[in-house]
Amino acid sequence: MPRAQKSSRRSPEKSCEVSGKTQELESPEPSTSKAQTSPLPKCRMTTRSRSACTAQTVPEPLEKAFSSIVPEDDSPTRSKKKTRGKTKEKPSPPQNLLTKKSPRDDLTNIAQMLVEFMMDKFLMKKPIIKEEVLKIIDKKYQKCFQEILRRAAFNMEVVFGIDLQEITTPNPSYVIVNKMNLPNDGKVHAGKGYPKTGLLMNILGVIFIKGNCVSEEKIWEFLNKMKIYDGKKHFLFGEPRKLITKDFVKLKYLEYRKVPNSDPPHYEFLWGPRAHTETTKMKILEFWARINRTVPSTFKSCYDEALREEQKRVRGTCKK
Repeated sequence: MPRAQKSSRRSPEKSCEVSGKTQELESPEPSTSKAQTSPLPKCRMTTRSRSACTAQTVPEPLEKAFSSIVPEDDSPTRSKKKTRGKTKEKPSPPQNLLTKKSPRDDLTNIAQMLVEFMMDKFLMKKPIIKEEVLKIIDKKYQKCFQEILRRAAFNMEVVFGIDLQEITTPNPSYVIVNKMNLPNDGKVHAGKGYPKTGLLMNILGVIFIKGNCVSEEKIWEFLNKMKIYDGKKHFLFGEPRKLITKDFVKLKYLEYRKVPNSDPPHYEFLWGPRAHTETTKMKILEFWARINRTVPSTFKSCYDEALREEQKRVRGTCKK
């Protein structure tokens, strides 16, 4: 989450003021007479000096975003105890997903409440009206609305792989747009459930950052730090092993193959053909850079590779 929040003891109003100084927010461009969407305010990111594609396995903002949505009893140890006792695990409620009590500051907690409200609207396919959004925020925090909205939009992007866009006219409201074309609004399977796009984009990012091919063990190390465990049903993403080794593979977003001559057998992940078609290495690198609070060119070798791919793509389009 934003670095501006140095202490949970600071009052919400002061916290908002400090955030405004350390992370200059850019306001959306003024609307025109016709209905149009405008990007939400974005944080001006600080570049970290890294000479190559050596991003930490799980960026701190990513780990915090995923950790904030895990129920207090969602742990591998507790899960094993439930399995041994053969007791049925109660389904997680569709509400209060992102409001776990913790020592976070008030603005962060309100942002999580906002995420919950917007995701409920998204799942019910109802419009997200700005006036309704403002009503759920206490008046004393409304002067910090843009900061709260920015935090909520960041978490929705990281966890669910969706962009929050503002429609400025005729009636101010918000729309949610998936970053990739997964079926069923990113849910993979028809029916209830949350978008899986964010999880897929994070996995594609790890594969790219690690040299376009990564062992299954490394993928699980990455997922474990986000409280996603092999054999443990996740209340947002379902059974993760099935999702990444079967569903994403069947949809051709991932390739899951046995390492040649490995005994006992080991497996590795690569980008699938559909991932290459629907996204690019540059887009995934931009997503990964946002998570790291930096810019794509920070990861020099990966950026150079992504840039070469973009140039090749442009040349191919020109020939046509």
